[in-house]
Amino acid sequence: MTALAGAFCIGLALPAPANAELKLCNSTSSRIGVAIGYKDKDGWVSEGWWNVDSQSCALLIQDRLRARFYYVYAFDYDKGGEWGGAIAMCTNDVEFTIKGIDNCDGRGFKKSGFFEVDTQEQTDWTVKLTDQSETAPAAPMDTSGVPPAADAPAQAAAATAPGTRRR
Repeated sequence: MTALAGAFCIGLALPAPANAELKLCNSTSSRIGVAIGYKDKDGWVSEGWWNVDSQSCALLIQDRLRARFYYVYAFDYDKGGEWGGAIAMCTNDVEFTIKGIDNCDGRGFKKSGFFEVDTQEQTDWTVKLTDQSETAPAAPMDTSGVPPAADAPAQAAAATAPGTRRR
């Protein structure tokens, strides 16, 4: 049985044209491992692992963000548990870049649940992972397990989907 033991917050970094990026900040007391997913011109891609020390940040993408939606999966090395969601993408135990999100197990990968990050079409964005004591308001989450179309309407309301930290 899983228990909700954490939350995440999404924050907008101050725009700086020369420093466009997707950054993840670890505000927990543990070291975490992070993977991301996104859709590029050739289809869905998942990449990992970034090791992020407690109270530090990692640069996940050092370029102008080209997609509105990115997906994040993270786990706690020190205390166990994970931040995840309903969007299924492939991961591996070692450093990886995996093309496609179908048949993860059949291709020798693991299937992990990622949570959605809506960058609201900004060129800079920071994701902040927090401990249980720092909670964010929850909003409805897509339960289909399929990432939304890359051309989601720009006028759609920004929703913060809760990442869950399971033990």
